[in-house]
Formats: sequence, C-alpha cells, structure tokens
Amino acid sequence: MYWLGIDVGTGGTRALLVDSRGKIRAGYTAPHEDMRMERPLWAEQDPNDWWKAAVESIRGVLAEGGVAGSQVRGIGLSGQMHGLVILDEANQVIRPSLIWCDQRSQPQVDAINAKVGKENVLASIANPVLTGFTLPKLLWVRDNEPANFERVRKMLLPKDYVRFRLTGEYASEVSDASGTALFDVVNRRWSTELAGKLGLDAGILPQVRESSEITGVVTGEVAAQTGLLAGTPVVGGGGDQASSAVGNGIVEPGVVSCTLGTSGVVFAHMEKVAYDPAGRVHTFCHAVKGKWHVMGVTQGAGLSLQWFRNQLAPIADYDVLTAEASSAPPGSQGLFWLPYLMGERTPHLDASARGGWIGLTARHTRADLIRALLEGVSYSQKDCLDIIGELGVEVSSVRASGGGARSPFWRQLLADVFNKRIVILESQEGSALGAALLALVGTGEYASAPEVCRVAIQEVESRDPRPQQTDFYARGHAVYKALYPALKPMFGQIEGL
Repeated sequence: MYWLGIDVGTGGTRALLVDSRGKIRAGYTAPHEDMRMERPLWAEQDPNDWWKAAVESIRGVLAEGGVAGSQVRGIGLSGQMHGLVILDEANQVIRPSLIWCDQRSQPQVDAINAKVGKENVLASIANPVLTGFTLPKLLWVRDNEPANFERVRKMLLPKDYVRFRLTGEYASEVSDASGTALFDVVNRRWSTELAGKLGLDAGILPQVRESSEITGVVTGEVAAQTGLLAGTPVVGGGGDQASSAVGNGIVEPGVVSCTLGTSGVVFAHMEKVAYDPAGRVHTFCHAVKGKWHVMGVTQGAGLSLQWFRNQLAPIADYDVLTAEASSAPPGSQGLFWLPYLMGERTPHLDASARGGWIGLTARHTRADLIRALLEGVSYSQKDCLDIIGELGVEVSSVRASGGGARSPFWRQLLADVFNKRIVILESQEGSALGAALLALVGTGEYASAPEVCRVAIQEVESRDPRPQQTDFYARGHAVYKALYPALKPMFGQIEGL
C-alpha cells in the first residue's frame, strides 16, 4: 500500500507517493501559470489552475510509480499559506486568489488595528495582523470589490480549495488556519469574536480539524478524473511550513529547520504555546496534534536569486550562479543585499520595505552581487533564528531544505552565519513528504507524527560552522541589522512615488 502527499506550491503542485515506512516510491510536479503582478506588490493566481495541476500531478505520480489508485490508502494535503479563495453559492471561484506575497492590504491592516486594537488582536489570535495574511485580503475585497464580496459564501485556503475539489467538503486544519488572522491559535478554533467585531459572517469559514484527522473522501467524479479510488480518505494535512516541518522531522524539541524556497522560513517546534509580544515571528498551531510552532519568515529568500537570474542572468543555471558567488570573498567586498523584494515580515513587519544592494562601488563584480544576495538572505534568516532563541526555544542543530539548501556553498554559508550545525536529510521533499506522513498517521498506520518521523527521517550530511568565518559574519550581521532602520524613513516616500 502507498500514501499520497500533494503540495500546492506557488510554482507548481507536487505529488509524492510513499510506502508504509515513508520511503518515496515516485514524485511528479505539474507547473502552475506564473503569478499575476498587475501592480507593484500585488500577486494573484487562479485556483482553477491549482486544481488542473493537482489532477495532472496525481495522474503523473501514479503512472511514474506504476501504482494503481486502489493501492493508495490515504492522501495528505499541503500548500502555500494565506491565500484567499472565495466561492459563490454555486461553488464557483469569484475572483483570482490574492496569494501569500500579495501586499496590497495595508489600509485594511490599519483599519483592523484601529477598530479592534493591536493588543486585542494579539490576545485573540496570538499574532499581529499582517498584509500577507488572509483576513486583510478578504477585507480588501469587501472595500474595493463590493459586488464580489456580496457573492461570497465560503472562504478557503489554497490547499483547502483542492481538498474541496477532491472531496466536496469545506474543511481546513489548524496549522493553515493559523495564518488567516481569524484563528484563535491558543485554543485551536476560529475566533468568531474577532470576525464579529469586523462585521464578518463566520459562516463563510470552513470546519477546522487537527492535521492528521480525516476531513473527507475522494468523490466518484474525481476518481474518474485522477485514477484514484472513490472513498480514499483525505486527511487535514498542513500549511506548507508545518508540512515541511513534518517532512523534516521538526516535530519534537531541539531541532529547527531552515527552508529556503521562494520565501525563507526558520521553524521551531513548541510543546507549549508562546508568542513574541512584538509579533516579529508567527506562533501557529503545529501539524502535530496538540502542539504549536514558531516561525520567522523572509519574504524574498529564494525569490531574490530567482529575480537575479530572470532579470540579469536569464540563461544561467542556479548552480552556476552559486558557484560564481563562491569565487567572491566573504562579505562581498563590503556589499550588502536587502532581500525586501516583497516587503518584509520578520523582523520588520513592513510591507513598504524595499530591496537593493547597499555599498556598491565600481570595483564590485557580478560574483560579489550574487554572494551579497546569498549573504543578505542568510542574515535575514539569522534575524529569525535569533528571535526564536529569545522565546526560549532550544536550538541544537538546523535542518536545511528547499531549493537554496541544495547548494553546498549556501549550506556552509548558513552554518557560518547561524553559528549552528547545518544538517541535510536523506529526502529534500519537505512539504509533500510531510503531507504523506500525516496521511500515514491519519489512516492509523502510526499513532503520531513523532512516531512516523522517527522511522522515515534520516540525516545524511552536515556542515559545521567555521570559527573564523562565524566571527566575520557576526560583524557583518551587525552592519546588516543597522541598514533597515537607517533606510526605513525613505521606504514610505518611495512607495508614494
């Protein structure tokens, strides 16, 4: 028998088949259309495109693995967090989804804080409201597209729209719901009180379950489309970061993950709920039943390197670019990169922040530009790690994953900047693997996420920090941290131009 994990990412949907020990049988990725960015800081995708990619990836992974749909015992879902999917009474998508990196809703964030009070918001959801979260996006639609808002009968998150298409059920789970700014993270339920204060009908919210609980079964219509067996159970799964944490074994104290995808996330497991009073990091429910996690987010991590390649080196391979970066000296000859291409979350909570190189001179080479970019993203992730440490979270080592972690050079750079041992796992699948492991738990193969992770997750390589480099980067990080406050007064003026 096999278990299927489906991850609805930004660039594509990934399907993964694993056996009863979490070993991978096959994987298949179906690409998405590019996100639409009609204005600066806007970002939208079509949920129907996610569903088409999900069908393609399911059919593709079954074919790739030579597995019949009847051999799939359970399905777990993962996906990009915070996206707004709104359905009308006929279950049709009303408008394209405002996705995780869309930053247009600062006026709505300000209005929520003014109406409810920042302290009351923090008490309700254990986090501040940010432009990236789902709630202010919904209010943006209410304020700017009232005809569309009047049609809203259900609000779903990206992976939960795929769940709806698979099962016909309106359902979510605690880890993804935590990122909506409408979820009571401490008590693991929707904050109907906050919704009421904002004049929202809580009836548009889906039911919410724990991540390993069954939320529905594959319908007959979908079985015919995909090759799956009708009645196959679908578990809650998790938001991409919580699912990736399960796929990386971050389900018990002591081990932290650093995921370098389009965004960059430092993630730590918590046995008891705790949150940063300044809201610089997010405290969400974990995909581990009854547990929580804390994470810091760099909006433009891998996105920085992707932007560089697309705009300045369109024929270059990422491995070629990181190899070129390694030829530049540490510190990139005094050049710093601010990775604020989509504003920034941790630690600044500033949608107006802008990216760029600081310290550029005529002596700098392209290699310096690339190395500074990787160093800047690493410094930003160090900001996240430092705040997590302030909350009393133990960090013995950091498990690196995501596209950036495939680079040996970047892994060593992280070890030196973090001053922590960086570990690589046997599988780099992350979110899709975590979703599949949650399906193993949900169908009764294992009793808990920690139990399945002890069987499925294996460390294969590590990089230790080098003392001389660590000392150098500690000084560089101090300079990096001073740049944002110096430039912050200008960001608002730039936004107004």
